[in-house]
Amino acid sequence: MAITIKEVAQRANVAPSTVSRVISNDPRISEKTKVRVRKIMERLGYHPNFIARSLAKRSTRIIGLVLPSSSNVFYQNLFFPAILQGLSEGAQKEQYSLLLSTGKTEDEIYEGVVKMVQGGIVDGVILLYSRMNDHILTYLRDRAFPFVSIGKPYDFIEEITYVDNDNVLAAEQATDYLIQLGHERIGFIGDDLTFVKTLDRLFGYERALKRAGIVLSGEYIIHEDFSHEGGQAAAKRILSIDEPPTALVLSDDFLALGVVHSLREMGLRTPEEISIVSFNQVLFPEPSFHGLTSVDINIFDLGYQAAKSIIQKLQTGDAPTGSIIPHHFVERHSCKSIKRTAMTLTY
Repeated sequence: MAITIKEVAQRANVAPSTVSRVISNDPRISEKTKVRVRKIMERLGYHPNFIARSLAKRSTRIIGLVLPSSSNVFYQNLFFPAILQGLSEGAQKEQYSLLLSTGKTEDEIYEGVVKMVQGGIVDGVILLYSRMNDHILTYLRDRAFPFVSIGKPYDFIEEITYVDNDNVLAAEQATDYLIQLGHERIGFIGDDLTFVKTLDRLFGYERALKRAGIVLSGEYIIHEDFSHEGGQAAAKRILSIDEPPTALVLSDDFLALGVVHSLREMGLRTPEEISIVSFNQVLFPEPSFHGLTSVDINIFDLGYQAAKSIIQKLQTGDAPTGSIIPHHFVERHSCKSIKRTAMTLTY
């Protein structure tokens, strides 16, 4: 026969309501009591019936996750497993589960979100992206359904709870780094311009060039699909112009992987012939990729804080509008100084 909550309460010498609050990690219960009750639960082999609890409270304790595009990207780009780790840890701490919404097209993803919301499958939603004119965000906002965006929203920034980095500042610092190494012909390769983080990183790149007095060349700015193949195509395009850049700022490591492969195919060495700075600090298994100078955006922390924000929103009805996760620059071996050394003349 299964152990009941009343038996746990009796053994712990507390009320059944106290055991219930320990299970839900209620802050009103002291840590000492929580530890004692959990030990007795474990000793007795008691497992809470979360389904029954959810039905009683009209809550599923499930958070829906929405990808920016086809689920194929999720499995190929190591950014998503890394952020999922942070989301999972943040959700598990408060005994919430995660449900991934997938689809091959934007319409399929949208329909999946509608089913999750209208079917009462999830308590809240986390968007793993932020883009312009997003129908899903508009749908959630119009229904006043709890959601958090990983990425600063394009519109309604004062209303929407989001978690992000300062992408403008990060891209500006990355570009400044290359300028300090003597580079003036600096290219920018980004993904879809409907993504807010791409817009912000492009703006930071442009701002650094302008401050350094370097004329911005439209030829040096390339946007391609958010994929390994997109990175390969972008590299071939930008290096085929008459006076190609000596350095590149890449808005994402997934694109960078394609760029690195294209450079290798063209016989170009990094950093001897071209310097590279990328974003995200994702460590792909390929050894040649480990030396890439990158902006570490603390992916785990982005996921963890997003989970924390949506749960706070669900439990209290409120959460900070915007949380900025610090980034830091990781200098490795993909950049080279091309400053001219002064000649010493002897008379």
